[in-house]
Amino acid sequence: MLRLGPCLLLALSPVLALAQPRDPGPDVGTARGVVFEDRNKNGARDRGEKGIAGVWVSNQRDFAKTDREGRWELPHWDDTVFYVVKPRDWMTPVDHHNKPVFFYIHKPAGSPPDMRFAGVRPTGPLPASIDFPLHRRKESDTFRALFFGDTQPRDVREVDYISRDIVEPLVQSKEKFDFGVTLGDIVFDDLRVFEPLTQTIGLIGIPWYYVLGNHDINFDAKDDADSDETWHAHFGPNYYSFQHGPTHFVVLDDVVWTGAENAKAADPNRQGGFYRAGLGKTQLEWLRRDLEKTRPDQLVVLLMHIPITEIAEKAELFAILAQRPYALSVSAHTHMQEHRFLTDKDGWPKAEPHHHVINVTACGSWWTGAPDSRGVPHSTMRDGAPHGYSVFTFDGNQYSIEFRAARRPADYQMNVIAPDVVQADAPLDVRFHANVFGGSERSKVEFSFAGSEWTPMIRTVDRDPLFVQMWERDRELKAPFRPLSSPGNSTHLWRGQLTGTLKTGTYPLHVRTTDMFGQTYTATRAIRVQ
Repeated sequence: MLRLGPCLLLALSPVLALAQPRDPGPDVGTARGVVFEDRNKNGARDRGEKGIAGVWVSNQRDFAKTDREGRWELPHWDDTVFYVVKPRDWMTPVDHHNKPVFFYIHKPAGSPPDMRFAGVRPTGPLPASIDFPLHRRKESDTFRALFFGDTQPRDVREVDYISRDIVEPLVQSKEKFDFGVTLGDIVFDDLRVFEPLTQTIGLIGIPWYYVLGNHDINFDAKDDADSDETWHAHFGPNYYSFQHGPTHFVVLDDVVWTGAENAKAADPNRQGGFYRAGLGKTQLEWLRRDLEKTRPDQLVVLLMHIPITEIAEKAELFAILAQRPYALSVSAHTHMQEHRFLTDKDGWPKAEPHHHVINVTACGSWWTGAPDSRGVPHSTMRDGAPHGYSVFTFDGNQYSIEFRAARRPADYQMNVIAPDVVQADAPLDVRFHANVFGGSERSKVEFSFAGSEWTPMIRTVDRDPLFVQMWERDRELKAPFRPLSSPGNSTHLWRGQLTGTLKTGTYPLHVRTTDMFGQTYTATRAIRVQ
């Protein structure tokens, strides 16, 4: 089944539009267990290791709070993922790839056997006690986390691109981060690549959480409920929550797989199935219950793959989220960096806009474009920003965000796009641009040329001229490399005008930006007048 680009959502027939994740039906019994302090960090409850009171455990529908002995109980059915909501100042174990181990999967018969990619092996009868280990870890009110958009390697060759461009520099860096998140499209349809990819990300050396994307599902599944089987085997629950410091993080699954049979019913000539952005009633109710257990003054951060504005139940989601005084949502999927401030035009019900971040992707434009001297494609995103990642700093219920370009210093925050040479025999009248990678409508951008006063630049939503040049240049690339995807409009592009008369010589063009968080960056371009 061929999929190009970010798999933009398709217009669905009425049959497909009504498709919902399958309800698991009535519960078939009660599961019990203990959340305990794993003092020796061996993952097992040893003599003298006491239960922890007041910790939430969920079955992705209901919640139970542990009693004084750390005990909990919840209903279950024959396809249940139980998980512990990691509380502040505690940590779950991590596996050998630094993936947090905070769940137990109950699938007595295992995943459907006729899938291309393996799912969960039969787990057998429900254990008498499902115990979750935690160990103490002090967490500050202020902390930093790494956010990756789509890593999306097609194969192990592209996993190596991630190693060279992103993982190795982070391993060598002296910067400290508390955890990381990949915001979906972990791989590109071939789910066998989960293992080498998570091995590579694990080298960064911090706990790493994963969000389900539309390229991470089983395309041969008959419905949405079976589409996450390989995901469960590698990552556990497809939606869950955890706390770090004072912040509450919620990971959503907003990919609804309609199944190959539904797709063929709508279009007999189509091979494979469709997906859409949605949550379903069960997940929405779970989210409502999850947020009821947090304090009103906590920052809530929703993590998803497809942007929040594309979710079918966005009105219901907005109604839940609007009750939170401090809320942020983050997605990826579009392969462009963008800050959206949602208002009533988007259906947002409050006067104060909601901030939704579409994060820079680690793979940029799907690992396309001309290779550098190491054989790694430049993979510039369609909005002209380089591929990379974000650094989120959380402080109480506030936050700030830094754009980071792959294999570049932290202060590389923009491209100044201007001619190398202008003529001195006439007054200057030269248009130029600045692509401020992490910029938004709340950024201030200004320039100074040849010692002039700082002059404001004008934000314009347009194609980045430098990316257009690269796109034209790279169109004839041959395998194993691939041409860039076509340019998209950048929301972080500014234009300015050089005027006046200058003698021959070389002059500096400075561009300065201050973003919505008060962070200021400067770039310089030399222009020769002849």
